[in-house]
Amino acid sequence: MMRGLSRIMLVILTILGSAALPALLGSPAHAQPTGSAEDTSAPQFLKLSLDSVSPGTVTTQSEPVLTVAGTVTNIGDRGVDEVAVRVQRARAVSDPSELRTSLKLDQVNYDFPTPFQDVAVRLEPGQRQQFTMTVPLRDAAGTSLNITEPGVYPLLLNVNGTPDYGGQARLDDARFLLPVLGLPAATDDSAPPLPAPATPPVQTTLLWPLADRPRMVAGQTGDLDREVELTDDELAASVSRGGRLDELVGALESVFGEDRADDGPSSAVCLAIDPDLLLTVQAMTSDYRVLASPSDPDGATRPGAGTESAKAWLDRLRNLASSMCTVALPFAQVDISALAAAADPALTARALDAPASIVDSILNTRSVRGVSLPDASNLDQGAAQLLKAQGFGTAVLAGNAVAPEGGAGDPYAAVPDVVRLPGVAGATPPSTPAPESGGTPEAVPAGDTAGDGEQAGAGTPPPEQTPAGAAPSQAGGGAASTADPALRVATFDIWPAAALAGVGSNPPTPAYVPESARYAVTNDSRTARLQDALGAVSWRALQSDPGRPRSQLIMPPQQWGANRDEAAALLRQLDLLVENKLVDPRPFDDLVGQAPDAVPYQLAPLPEAVVEAVPGHFATPARDQSHRISQLLQAMVEVPETAPTPRAYLDPLRDDLVRALSLSDRRGGPTAQAEVFAQRRIEKATSTVDEIFHSVSVLPPGGVYTLASESSPLLLVARNDLPVSVRIRFRIDAPPETKITDIGEQLLPPRGTRSFQIPTEVSDSRKLVVPISLSTPEGVPLGYATSISVRSNAYGQILAIITACAAALLFLLAGRRLWRRFHGKRDPADKGIDPGLRQRVVRLGRARRRGRARSGPESSMQAQQTAGRKARSREHV
Repeated sequence: MMRGLSRIMLVILTILGSAALPALLGSPAHAQPTGSAEDTSAPQFLKLSLDSVSPGTVTTQSEPVLTVAGTVTNIGDRGVDEVAVRVQRARAVSDPSELRTSLKLDQVNYDFPTPFQDVAVRLEPGQRQQFTMTVPLRDAAGTSLNITEPGVYPLLLNVNGTPDYGGQARLDDARFLLPVLGLPAATDDSAPPLPAPATPPVQTTLLWPLADRPRMVAGQTGDLDREVELTDDELAASVSRGGRLDELVGALESVFGEDRADDGPSSAVCLAIDPDLLLTVQAMTSDYRVLASPSDPDGATRPGAGTESAKAWLDRLRNLASSMCTVALPFAQVDISALAAAADPALTARALDAPASIVDSILNTRSVRGVSLPDASNLDQGAAQLLKAQGFGTAVLAGNAVAPEGGAGDPYAAVPDVVRLPGVAGATPPSTPAPESGGTPEAVPAGDTAGDGEQAGAGTPPPEQTPAGAAPSQAGGGAASTADPALRVATFDIWPAAALAGVGSNPPTPAYVPESARYAVTNDSRTARLQDALGAVSWRALQSDPGRPRSQLIMPPQQWGANRDEAAALLRQLDLLVENKLVDPRPFDDLVGQAPDAVPYQLAPLPEAVVEAVPGHFATPARDQSHRISQLLQAMVEVPETAPTPRAYLDPLRDDLVRALSLSDRRGGPTAQAEVFAQRRIEKATSTVDEIFHSVSVLPPGGVYTLASESSPLLLVARNDLPVSVRIRFRIDAPPETKITDIGEQLLPPRGTRSFQIPTEVSDSRKLVVPISLSTPEGVPLGYATSISVRSNAYGQILAIITACAAALLFLLAGRRLWRRFHGKRDPADKGIDPGLRQRVVRLGRARRRGRARSGPESSMQAQQTAGRKARSREHV
């Protein structure tokens, strides 16, 4: 009876269909409602991964069929029978937002299905099965994808199966975009080839970012005899064969080769380069060291292994830069809003002005000036004002980071290529900054060959290079004016940018992607994400809507994770679009030099960008330490033909402060690690600056310093342990009993000592304590304060008084004696002597003197004879 009941239930379930199975079984097989947004609460049975799509882009020369390869893996705890797959198509994308939102649609929206094809009879837990299936693009039999015109089509690869203890259900799917530039003839010859639409070509510019997270160990100075230390050696792997940066450069080389014509597809590409990356790779071309444990910045180190790879990669990049557009990114992906909050001119100059000079000098090229590319693709009012004040005419932002004046930001609204922000006005570009700004040639490490770009002041381009963001003489510059006080914004379309961000390993979801279009892109395979990018960059070229602009700026994320094959596929897609006359290459400086739209715009800050921003509590210590570095720089002296220069010595410390304000490692997840790294950089830079201040000091003499006289000079010795010359002043708090002359500004040689004689007058014989310290000429204390115990051998005023009193007394007594003698009076001092005795003593003395005078020679001979007789007598005895 039970068996009969089971049969009846099976019949009921068959009638109701597999959709009723989850409501009746205790462990149902759920179909994911959105595919890409995985429901982790439901049991998972199969995982479908897309391995390859051929052709990735359909043209009139393509095969008339679509071949899809994939892998089905049983990730559940029960076997699955009757595993089959099929391809389904949705309608062509008609709005750019659908390039992302269509990838979240449920399978019922993919209303052009093809027949199922069997993959496996049964898959046990842990088993996987690869498959390849082929479906016609179009035919008359109704078994094809039924694609009848060019466009970008969302496709869904659907896998069905029957889990144990369950019924047949859709167990997983994979979504991707298929760009169709033209159609080949139908497989059954029911339709002829259909070429690409005859629409005006889209003016296209592609930025090619080369950036990496900061890897310099904090607290290092620019000593020539010091090996650079890195936190890890991942950058060596990145620039070596097969590494991320190696493959990004290799993709350009493989697609464009040496033939990079001014009007070819390569003219649409501009290298966007992080100067911090270049400085780090250049440091790796010499011996360098790597922390044994990145979590212990003060621990042991080991030799780095990327010297040869770094040299080769830099040479290849120089070769590309010699014939391609280059533009400098802000230093170390700095958060410009945090930089504005710090409000330190020297820090700002190092982060925003110096990058162009660094890129030019290391790559021996001339980069586009006057354009800023914030890593956040978003600006607040303070950051925008800062850029304008630094002389940047144009910023490159996401299209939804601006909005028409008086309106709210709409991520789905079309935005012109270049807009003007009247609410962000500033003065004309500043003149060359003061030496402490860090934007002069010494921004490049000592030993580098300075390029011509270095000769320009920070924020002011060389005479040959008017800022591309403001010069009307640039190609395509239109009516732009260098006197325009407002900041301009070159916008990129967020939908292709979001698709490009999804290419590669561990892709982020950028802050400019609206919440309605967000999903876990890592659930899709790399092949699927690459197809999405190919479709996204092709969509605008396939549209004939006259209301949409016929131009686009393609902007991948700055730390792009595409490998060589993926990057080359995107470059070949650009080449293919140019070949099919759907795209015209547009140089980057032509884009930023064109006239802005007539409608005034305003900033529309992105909420997600605020979440990812650098916290404000890092701005204050960064400003304070940068100010101290500027004080040191003012006190140091640059000696010709002597290295390092003061700026080359101190710039690495200021770079640490900029890196502490970096947006790197703050994308789409917990920022605890970024917080630790930033705090560590601030602390290490602070301790190193403290050490530099203490490296110039006055040597304390041992014991008590005794002056030979009251006006003897005070001898002091000052020591400079730094590799650069330093200007100093002595700060001596003289007690009231001393008068010490200020000898003014003095110069200490590098790594040496110098003696100084300080004119001193001491009016006290007691031991005096004299506090002594050093300072810069501007009064900033240096080293440690000390004190000297001083004692003078002279008695000063007391000695003078005693001497004067004794002289007066002697003069008085002598005068009294003479006066009495002249007047025949006996002196009172002689009253104790008998006058008769005095006369006899005087006469006796006179007689003795007369007797010695008369008998001198004869008495002497008698004495000699007497002495001889006594000597002979002693010998006889």
